[in-house]
Amino acid sequence: MEEWAPMALTATIYHFQITLSDVDRNVYEALDLRVARHPSETMRYLVTRTLAYSLSYEEGIAFSKGGLSTAEEAPVSVRDASGVLRAWIDVGSPSAERLHKASKAAGRVALFTHVEHALLLREASARAIHRLEQIEVFRVEPELLDKLAAQLDKNSKFEVVRTDGQLYITIGGQTLSSTLTQCSLVAAG
Repeated sequence: MEEWAPMALTATIYHFQITLSDVDRNVYEALDLRVARHPSETMRYLVTRTLAYSLSYEEGIAFSKGGLSTAEEAPVSVRDASGVLRAWIDVGSPSAERLHKASKAAGRVALFTHVEHALLLREASARAIHRLEQIEVFRVEPELLDKLAAQLDKNSKFEVVRTDGQLYITIGGQTLSSTLTQCSLVAAG
């Protein structure tokens, strides 16, 4: 399966060959991705976006066509065969307004982030968000993202394993690991 992420004129293209073993979801795939890095995109964001794609992989998944320049689209989305948006997969720390829009647009909303949970909760409480309690949040440790980013070049092969909420990434003979924390945007009462 080869997936092309959008390209901008000044984007840097990364070719990632990823062996995915998502034991928690029973998904095993060989992914061949070309990911465009917008000049304003940090490596941490690029790595998070790539992991979001990998850990959400299913039929119909795609990177947004407009890249970071299109605020109206999710960085990663899943559409059915007729083009209907089934999942909006966001990255980073989207605004409450963006999450509200996403939750109204798609049956499933997931957020992959490295941002502290307290900051996400504060933003989520800024305004009412449609189906807030159903938004899936996966927090990746920033250290893992930074270590992986330091290992990547424009052509990289690596393995991603998720099992029992743990994330293991093997690249260049080195295995990086971290907890992939699933949390809620609903503040504990």
